[in-house]
This record gives sequence, C-alpha cells and structure tokens, in this order.
Amino acid sequence: MSTSLRVLMIDLLVERAEFGHGGNQEVIKPMAALSDVEVLLVTPQMQSFNSGKKVLQESEINLVEADVPHWDYEYEFWSETNVTMNGRNVHFKRIIMPMHQDEEGMRNWINEIKLDAVVCSGSRRNVSIWEEWMGPTETMFRAAAKSGIPTLGICFGHQLLCHSLGSQIERAESLSSGIWDLELTEEGENDILLTTHVESNEKISGLFSHQDHVMTIPENCTLLSKTSHNMVTAVRVNDETGNPMPAWGIQFHPEAARKRIERAYGWGHISEEEYKSFRGEHDGAGILSSFAKIVLEKV
Repeated sequence: MSTSLRVLMIDLLVERAEFGHGGNQEVIKPMAALSDVEVLLVTPQMQSFNSGKKVLQESEINLVEADVPHWDYEYEFWSETNVTMNGRNVHFKRIIMPMHQDEEGMRNWINEIKLDAVVCSGSRRNVSIWEEWMGPTETMFRAAAKSGIPTLGICFGHQLLCHSLGSQIERAESLSSGIWDLELTEEGENDILLTTHVESNEKISGLFSHQDHVMTIPENCTLLSKTSHNMVTAVRVNDETGNPMPAWGIQFHPEAARKRIERAYGWGHISEEEYKSFRGEHDGAGILSSFAKIVLEKV
C-alpha cells in the first residue's frame, strides 16, 4: 500500500532510549509494514510554554533545543532522525505543540497538520501528581480523541485521556508490575482493537507497570476490560450520540516487546523485580497491529 501516514506521538518517555524512542518504534512498526510513515513527536513535558505561541503564526514548526529548556539529557536531543522499519525509511521529526487549554484551538491545530493517528505514550510522571504541562496535553489529546482520528492512549496516556473526560485518578501505595489477563466486558469481547488478532475465547493479556489507577469510567466512554488488580483497564470513546469512535485508552504497555525489556534491564532502567514480573508472553504486538489496520482503514 502506497498511502503515506502522518502520526503524532506525545513522546513522554523521551529520556528512556529503550522504552521511549524504542517504544515509539514498536508502535509505528506495524504501520510501516503497511505504509510509508512520518512521525511527528511532541514533548510538552520539556517544552517551554512561551515556545508554544509560535504555532499561532505557523502550525507545523520544527522543535529546536532552545524550545525545550527542561530537556532530560539522559537521552540526547535531536530534531529529526530516520529509522528503517520493514524495509521502509520512517522519518521522526520533533515539532512544537500549542501550550494552551482551548479545545477548539487544539482541534484546529490538529486539522491543520493533517494527522492520520495520535498516540500518547506512558510516562515517569503521574496524573495524580499534576504538573502544569499536563493541562495543554490533555486538552490536545481529548480534542484528537473526539475528532474521529484514530487515537490511542497507553498507560499514562490512558490515564490522561480518562482524566480529560472526567475520570477520577488515584495513586496506589505500591507499583503494579507484571502480566495480567484482561477480563473483557461484553463490548470488549467484540472490540476491533483488543480482539481481532485472536480466535474467539482466547485469553488476551497485557503487560502492566503503573502506580496510578483510573477509578471511574469516563464520560461518553465504554468500559472494555478490567483485571484482578485494575478496574478500568481499557476504554473506548463514544461520540455525543453514544456511537463508538476510533479512540481508546489502555492501561497496559503493548509496545513492551521482549527485546526492549531485555535491553532496559541490562541498562538498569528497570529493576530485577520488575524484570522478573515481565517474564511471559502478552498480546501487545497483536493489539498494535490491529491499531495499524484501523489507522489505514480510516485514511
């Protein structure tokens, strides 16, 4: 297929080479198997609010080092890079995002940069410990989810999406780390993101690593699954009349491929206890492949 995709990624683990840029690649890889892809990266957690004003004059502006005074140099700054995936050259480019909380303005910006999908990654930050940059970020992510563009929130992204739609987020006393089977609701059993990669009645599992929990089902959303440790594990956003939209929040990490876990442990980015808890297989790759197909079908 020759269609070229433009994907916006809210890149909140940028300081972690393996689970940040590496995790982004795992999300994009199944799309690159089907299409050429350009990835636009935003890093609101490191961007200055003042730099966000630049997009009032021009929608798509490359991010430069001066725009990110809070950059974590555990991972080197770059503006653009190319990665070969499935024989394709995938271009990653950092851009400036607006830093306001005007949902209509965010929706206009999203339309102007002509996106085919929006993905929000996990983060070492916490929705329960609110930071100023999270306001503009959830406004933009909510606008994307309500626009009809395929949208996926992963872990922190799931929590931020749910919070933006009215959910209560609470912090547990300890980290939940491991692989759990998903307990699908009736709607979840037939959901195109969660179940189209398996035969009927097969167990679906996810790899979890989080301390914040979504405690209530957000407004205009359908609960798709829970687990024994987490009551709101996956949701799908509905439009104003209750029809499902191509927008999901999932508490688990589909991008946590085995090779990424091995490297992260070797580099000391995860503890031995976490590493042991991640042993086993999960359905992340299949779910990301389903999301890629959803994106292509919407183009």
